[in-house]
Amino acid sequence: MLTCDYIVEKIDGDYAHLRRTDLPDEEPKLVARALLPAEITEGCTLHYEMMQYTLK
Repeated sequence: MLTCDYIVEKIDGDYAHLRRTDLPDEEPKLVARALLPAEITEGCTLHYEMMQYTLK
């Protein structure tokens, strides 16, 4: 199972652009905000594990 951390680069309406901290050269991942914690802000770090994002 994939376990990694993401940085919220940009919040764009109902979506957030997430960049993996261990692969900074990879394209940002576009994720619906409904799948993310409500209290995220640009620049915060999220932990992804077991198909769930949590604020770090």
